[in-house]
Amino acid sequence: MSMQGATVFQQKVSRMLSRHQKKPVLKPNKPLVLKDEVANRKIKKGEATCVTEMSVMMACWKQNNFVDALCPNETQAFFKCVEKAQVAMRAKTEQKTISQSGRLPPKLATILLKKHPNKDIEI
Repeated sequence: MSMQGATVFQQKVSRMLSRHQKKPVLKPNKPLVLKDEVANRKIKKGEATCVTEMSVMMACWKQNNFVDALCPNETQAFFKCVEKAQVAMRAKTEQKTISQSGRLPPKLATILLKKHPNKDIEI
C-alpha cells in the first residue's frame, strides 16, 4: 500500500518538474509586476513612555475605589508627561521628514512615486 502511495507521489512530482531543466514550473497566483504604490505599514513606535506616571495614577485609583476626583495630582502629572512625549514625537518625525535621512513613511513614498514623471527609473 505504501509503495503505491510513493509512486503516486513520484508521478505528481514528475508532472511538476519541467522536462528541460528539471526545475519546478512556476505558476504565480498574481502577476509578476511591481505596483505603483508602497505597502501602507505602520512604523514601529519604539519604547513606551510615561509608564511610571501611569502606574502611580492607577495605584491611586485603586486605593480610592477608582474615583477620579481623589487623584488630581497623579492624573495631572500623567497628562503632562503624555503631552511632553507627544511634542517630542512630533518634533522627531518632523526632523526625519525634513532631513530625509531616515526611512520615508509609506504614504509619502507612494505620493513621490506617483508624482515622478518617469516611473521606470529608481528613486
